[in-house]
Amino acid sequence: MGELVEQLNEKMGIEVTDWTPDRVVATMPVKGNRQPYGLLHGGANAVLAEAVGSVCAALKSDGKPTVGLELSCTHHRGVREGLVTAVATPLHVGRSTVTVEIVITDESDRRTCTARLTCMVLQNVPGS
Repeated sequence: MGELVEQLNEKMGIEVTDWTPDRVVATMPVKGNRQPYGLLHGGANAVLAEAVGSVCAALKSDGKPTVGLELSCTHHRGVREGLVTAVATPLHVGRSTVTVEIVITDESDRRTCTARLTCMVLQNVPGS
């Protein structure tokens, strides 16, 4: 999975643990990704959601490159420690867009964030 991991994912400690075109799973530590009140930063949730959602969209795009178009996150509960797990599943797969739902849970399997990512499917590789 190393070819799908980029610098930000590494900085955040994101590890993709399972991936198929219908389900992508990744974990991220809370430690190092907190806001000043000691809770997991909402922006860290967004980074995790975009990371797993983008992989899921790419796997559904028949090998065409995908780029994020819109990301929406609802933060349900704070997390202070441990790992969070994100599971991305496709909601819509079209010719030009893929929309993915991402559910983030804590180590007690409580939903902490729900996100939706829409990616645009590019017809050509950028820079080619």
